[in-house]
Amino acid sequence: MKLSIFRFALFTLCISSVASFAQRKKSTPAAGAGYETGLGLRAGGYSSGLTVKHFLSGKNNVAVEGLLTTEYHARGARLTVLLEKHVPVSDIKGLQFYYGAGAHLGAYRGRYYFADVRYRRGKKPDFYRVIYIDDDRSRVAGGADLVLGLEYKMDDLPFVLGVDYKPFFEVFHGYTGFYHDAAASLRFTF
Repeated sequence: MKLSIFRFALFTLCISSVASFAQRKKSTPAAGAGYETGLGLRAGGYSSGLTVKHFLSGKNNVAVEGLLTTEYHARGARLTVLLEKHVPVSDIKGLQFYYGAGAHLGAYRGRYYFADVRYRRGKKPDFYRVIYIDDDRSRVAGGADLVLGLEYKMDDLPFVLGVDYKPFFEVFHGYTGFYHDAAASLRFTF
């Protein structure tokens, strides 16, 4: 099971990078985006890290986004690749709605998820299943992601502000789960 998840994630990463490099011709910025590539930081309620977004050539407003994140209180990191479709909001120049899907692959050492008391309001302590693994071995986690978001390209500045909601399904050491992540991001565009 672990090997097949790893192969699926590796295959998805390879296809994404081949598609991105095949489309790498210099072109004008994406039709509604106002930029071609953005590099920045993503800060969320569950994880934070680096974000890179590159629009594929053409006028269809499709972008590939890569996230390299780490979770709070977990020892490890995750690489996520998303394919996103951007739709300009007609009333506000520079504002876009986007949606998409992708996959992720991560590695964690020892402890994985943690008990967060912020989400226990009104619930019994055993309502949330927390996975603690006592040994110090590294383990691989993988899964599928969805994303919904809004981003605003500043008119005179080379920055993009964004907010997104990214639910994901994950398999880790025989455990499966559906998790929610929301974040804000700031990217420098070029």
